[in-house]
Amino acid sequence: MLIKKLAKCGVFTAGDKTRLKEILHPAKQKLKLRYSLAHATLKQGRVSLPHRLKSSEVYYILKGRGRMHINGERKTVVPGDTVYIPPRSVQLIKNLGREDLVFLCVVDPAWKKSDEMILAKKRT
Repeated sequence: MLIKKLAKCGVFTAGDKTRLKEILHPAKQKLKLRYSLAHATLKQGRVSLPHRLKSSEVYYILKGRGRMHINGERKTVVPGDTVYIPPRSVQLIKNLGREDLVFLCVVDPAWKKSDEMILAKKRT
């Protein structure tokens, strides 16, 4: 049995400028997983950089309010919403609230840096 404590997961800034705590990744734990799982935080007023992954991705919104952009389509997201992001889709998320936007990210197959392309260096 594996139980991970979020508080003990290291924090890093992803290529799209979200703060991540990687919870599960098959390359880092001896688990038979295809996917990776991360806890993401985007500060008030921030926007992730546009990017695309070769993998599919799912966001599950835990806290805050945001606007999800996928291939030019935009939708507001709130806690309890699940967003499916198809492989190779151009995506970004903007925090619309007065608190952190917090969500889980599931990437399948598991996230690899070589599978991610950042499309812009700066967002306004």
